[in-house]
Amino acid sequence: MTANFKNKFWVGVKEYAIMSLGLLLYALGWTIFLLPNNLPGGGVSGISAIIQYATQGAIPMGWSYFVINLVLVVIGISILGRGFGWKTIYAIIYTSLLLNLLPSQIPATFIRAFSTANGPLLCTVLGGVLSGVGIGASMSQGGSSGGTDIVALCINKYKNISPGKLILMMDVVIISSSLLCPSFRSDGTQVDMITKLANAAYGLILITVNSYTIDLYLSGSKQSVQVFIFSRKYEQIADALAYDMKRGVTLFHSMGWYSKKESSVLMVVARKTDLSLLLRYIKSIDPDAFLSVSTVMGVFGQGFEEYKGKKITSK
Repeated sequence: MTANFKNKFWVGVKEYAIMSLGLLLYALGWTIFLLPNNLPGGGVSGISAIIQYATQGAIPMGWSYFVINLVLVVIGISILGRGFGWKTIYAIIYTSLLLNLLPSQIPATFIRAFSTANGPLLCTVLGGVLSGVGIGASMSQGGSSGGTDIVALCINKYKNISPGKLILMMDVVIISSSLLCPSFRSDGTQVDMITKLANAAYGLILITVNSYTIDLYLSGSKQSVQVFIFSRKYEQIADALAYDMKRGVTLFHSMGWYSKKESSVLMVVARKTDLSLLLRYIKSIDPDAFLSVSTVMGVFGQGFEEYKGKKITSK
């Protein structure tokens, strides 16, 4: 077994572990905070929740979530090609199982204390944050739970409409449709129209909180920093960062204008999560090193983000 194969194996294990944890948080958000309050949501999860409310739990959310996503994936493959990969299939199956199993594993006393006793507004926010963090964690590892984004991409292939706008419009339609469907609580009582109107309003808040949390998570996990290092021991620092931390290092020749002495400056671009370790490396070699750290808006290339824009082709 080669070192490269071992490295790819453990990277894959890490990605699926983070995805699994993220999807668990997503399912817990629905199970603990949203479903007990009969709250609607966007996407396939929202449709599945509405079906569960309308059938008094006869069709659990997990089953309809799996079937609808399976149909969408088949449609997506036929229109967009085989671009979904195993991670999407894994996410759909894993999330469906969680949505089916978790409700029976969480005690009703826990649900009452943490969810229904606190009111629907607080549950909307907490459920939106928890599920948003879960989706963000999954997406940061290249995962996708399918859903209405597949529909948006299929439409976008033939119509020049933003996928983001399409997803938002579909979410609003799904939440609005909850007003037309009967809704029953877990005790069998029917939800009246005034409560359904309030729940629909909470659903709009939910998709806003959810979207903001996903963006916040992804921007935080992908944020990068640019570090300029001024030190007489620049060679030792460069070797440590390049060979021990496996980070790219660029050297610039410089001259102090006041002293008129020539020197060298190191520049390193790294993830923000790696900054603390990077600084410890530098300070262990030269405690007197002068450092300039700044946040960069975007880093594209090997080891960072892939630029998604279209290439300019000469005519």
